[in-house]
Amino acid sequence: MEFTGFDLVIPVLVVLVLLVLFTGIKTVPQGYNYTVERFGRYTKTLTPGLSLIIPFIDRIGAKMNMMEQVLDVPTQEIITRDNAIVGVDGVAFFQVLSAPQAAYQVAGLQNALLNLTMTNIRTVMGSMDLDELLSNRDAINERLLRVVDEAAHPWGIKVTRVEIKDINPPANLVESMARQMMAERDKRAQILAAEGLKQAQILEAEGRREAAFRDAEARERSAEAEARATQVVSEAIAKGDVQAINYFVAQKYTEALAKIGSAGNSKIVLMPMEASSLVGTLGGIGEIAREVFKGEAPAQPQRNAARPPLVRSSDS
Repeated sequence: MEFTGFDLVIPVLVVLVLLVLFTGIKTVPQGYNYTVERFGRYTKTLTPGLSLIIPFIDRIGAKMNMMEQVLDVPTQEIITRDNAIVGVDGVAFFQVLSAPQAAYQVAGLQNALLNLTMTNIRTVMGSMDLDELLSNRDAINERLLRVVDEAAHPWGIKVTRVEIKDINPPANLVESMARQMMAERDKRAQILAAEGLKQAQILEAEGRREAAFRDAEARERSAEAEARATQVVSEAIAKGDVQAINYFVAQKYTEALAKIGSAGNSKIVLMPMEASSLVGTLGGIGEIAREVFKGEAPAQPQRNAARPPLVRSSDS
């Protein structure tokens, strides 16, 4: 069997058709978008799935990853507002929202985004003091996210998060901060101790004041009672009741004897009156009591006129 030229052309045409069809059929995986260029100009975007393009006229321009991606920000040195040098590194999360913009608005998307993030980290953190950097990390992250996302918006990129991982001050600065922290805590301890001492002194002074007030009140009541007793005795004397004055004299006499007897350096005690006189005075007190409770007339006590005896007492 002989093959003619037409028989050879048919298989060649079939192969060419298959090649053309294979060239025009494109499969886009999930999470990616392909841009299509016709004679070097962007025409459309292919979404995930099976798509057709015109062979030899259209071609795939850029294959853009539409999933959220992580960009590692390397460590860089930053000079803070108070001239402290710290090493800072971080991480950024971004997602491509528009494949044509990400493909044709910027060259080297990840490199551009990395340099943009590092520059803004130096700008934001360089305008703050070291204490603010260490205590306001959330505020720094929020400010960086807002600035970087706004700058990357024309590229069709959404920056979802910017996080500062580590802030590393120099070793000598860390040591100085530790000493400062210890001094601050010692200061607080001294202040608390001083406050406690002050409160104790205030309470003690209030206690003394309360005690003095109560002592004064007691003395006042005692003076009132003494004045009342004197008034009663005076009224009784005015009415001709002699036993009242005996009671008053006996009370003072007893108190005087107690004071004389309690003296430690006394060798000889001169009695101001004889003992029988004191007994008679006490008898007058009994008469007063009987007069009050029974209504009987008190009898006058007998007084023996005699010289005051001389009592010798040995030193205890």
